[in-house]
Amino acid sequence: VNCKMSTEDQIAPLSPKTSPATPTITTFTQRKESNSSSEDNRQDSWELVEDLQGLTGNIQKPEKQEGLLLKKRKWPMKGWHKRYFLLERGILTYAKTGTDLKKGRLRGRIDVGLSVMAMKKKSMCIDLDTEDSIYHLKAKTRDLFEQWVTQLRHHRTFRQNEITMEPPERPLQSDPTANRRETLNTVTFLDLSECESALLELNLLLKNMEVLHRTFSAPAINLLQVGLFACVSLYLWIKYVFMFGLCNKFVYMLSCYWPKSTKPIMTQMFSTDQEVLVGSRPLRQQVSSESRGSIPESLSEFFDAKEYLLSGSSSENEASDDDSYVSDVSDSTSVEFCRNENGVAKEILSNGNNCAVTRRDHLPSTRMNESVNLWSILRSNIGKDLSKVAMPVQLNEPLNTLQRLCEEVEYCHLLDTAANTHDPHMRMVYIAAFAVSSYACSFTRAGGKPFNPILGETYECLRPDTGIHFIAEQVSHHPPVSACHCKSKNYTFWQDVRWKNKFWGKSMEIVPMGVTHLELFADRYEWSKVTSCIHNILSGRRWIEHYGEISVKHSTTMGDVSLCKVTFLKSRSGGLNANEVEGMVTDSNGRVIHSLFGKWNEALYLGKPPSATCIWRANPMPEDHEQYYGFTQFAIELNELEEGLKPLLPLTDTRFRPDQRLLEEGDIAGAEEQKERIEVLQRERRRVLQENNITHSPRFFKRAEDDSWVSNGTYWDLRKDPGFSKLEFPVLW
Repeated sequence: VNCKMSTEDQIAPLSPKTSPATPTITTFTQRKESNSSSEDNRQDSWELVEDLQGLTGNIQKPEKQEGLLLKKRKWPMKGWHKRYFLLERGILTYAKTGTDLKKGRLRGRIDVGLSVMAMKKKSMCIDLDTEDSIYHLKAKTRDLFEQWVTQLRHHRTFRQNEITMEPPERPLQSDPTANRRETLNTVTFLDLSECESALLELNLLLKNMEVLHRTFSAPAINLLQVGLFACVSLYLWIKYVFMFGLCNKFVYMLSCYWPKSTKPIMTQMFSTDQEVLVGSRPLRQQVSSESRGSIPESLSEFFDAKEYLLSGSSSENEASDDDSYVSDVSDSTSVEFCRNENGVAKEILSNGNNCAVTRRDHLPSTRMNESVNLWSILRSNIGKDLSKVAMPVQLNEPLNTLQRLCEEVEYCHLLDTAANTHDPHMRMVYIAAFAVSSYACSFTRAGGKPFNPILGETYECLRPDTGIHFIAEQVSHHPPVSACHCKSKNYTFWQDVRWKNKFWGKSMEIVPMGVTHLELFADRYEWSKVTSCIHNILSGRRWIEHYGEISVKHSTTMGDVSLCKVTFLKSRSGGLNANEVEGMVTDSNGRVIHSLFGKWNEALYLGKPPSATCIWRANPMPEDHEQYYGFTQFAIELNELEEGLKPLLPLTDTRFRPDQRLLEEGDIAGAEEQKERIEVLQRERRRVLQENNITHSPRFFKRAEDDSWVSNGTYWDLRKDPGFSKLEFPVLW
């Protein structure tokens, strides 16, 4: 007889602050499978490991488990790599080798009790989803897989019980005198080879301090509230890092973790003994004329400080032995390069009517916050593609995927600049900046998802201020494919986007497919998108991360001329090097011509610090953007339907879609009702097509020889003559 928790009990979240619940255990007799195929299907699917239900005082301390496992890396070297793991008291640490682990040279640390654990028996894979990263592990043999799964289950239960009985704040209340003696001994005998692991411990200490800070409701936290132990330990670590000349790493890491309200305390502690020096100069803070965020959020704040990022605890990208990144820059000479064209408040639409329009600066309604039990929707979809899972309208933002494609051309002035640049390598720099800029709008948008387009749905964007003629159409439903085409006097830009979504317990990965194309006169450029990951899907503050490599290839009738590779760095523990990108432009011989660096949500710089030049900077956000779905000003304008434009658009245009319009106006109930009705209509149209053996044919796009979707060149001509009001379109809503 096997014992297993019921499905209802398995999905109950673990909360150390709630009262303990009585565990419910259901017994069942294991049934013999009727055929081998059903067993294979079960083993080939992801199995979610249940959480502990309530307190269990007699959980035996688990034995240590250690050995080699395969760990998947996504950057910079894809594939499975051997790592040595140690599982002790519910904490899983790993290093490159067992010797490194003993010496404290850790590559990462995972609290198994606070992670969502899923496993796939057939491929012998184990996934651990923390709040920050997803760890993909794999065993080489079946016996080793079963052994690790058994131990991980035991340690996870033990750790969850330990967390429930002893909240994380408790260790900070221990005897300060004893802890001070222990810390002094540690500092005395540490050597340079253990410096990295020591900084990792400080990293974790600061995390605990941040947790403590959040538990107090007071606007500021003083030294007494932090606790004597934490202050003494921190002070000794400060002395330690200065002793070994590591102040640059420490300043950056400390700025990333220290709560904003305690910055005066940090300054006061630094001023107790010695001045923070970088080379021969004191640390100098410079702030540009525009607001650029807090210390950990901006590259532009400490121009003169060389801030090397700590390799510390990483997730799927592990730091190399020589993995420093210099982020000091100066954009004093970049005025002519990073000026953005926001358009004007009033403009004349070239729609035949020459009507003046004033573009709106906010949505009709702020975001309506209604609770959604997302876990009940997603719990059975671990490791699966979420594009086929119906989601409530509360999770949406009042924009469509077709409109999100249009957001990628917000900074199209970079393409105009590229078209007017004669140097092919410098032209590549501006094109790379354009590719990076397409991700800027996502920084404040992790809280919602765009509406999925209906098959045959279209979107048009005509902007005289930038000269673009943009169209998009949903050309396929299964799999979902969105195609777009944008032209101006200087360039033609097109792409079709298809992607796979995978939910890993706390995070969701979005893996795009397809190629982006750009033509500048006789030259053609192509690149692919990077992987995106939305963290803290179920709880906490959601945030988005992009990682991978964009490789911009340039080709002409004379063959390949240049290449640009831009790497989106994966965040390390605690958000270090978050949002950073690095790139280089090479000639046909592989010689580096230009170097690039920056942040995809802020700016991109050409050259090397401190003489780097700003090539692109993100437009400032509206003051109240948090209340309006995190939209940029450009995004706010996308779904606006001017009176003079209504008779010129096809009825399939997204701006006529009722569920999206109702959500924009704050009517969630009405939007949900319309969304369900529209989905029913789509299923009915699909059934009719299948019964009559008819394949859907897109109206404005066609399939090319390379299996991509390109414009058939009819949209703008049909818009003029005979006009869309004289043409028949399917009823989409």
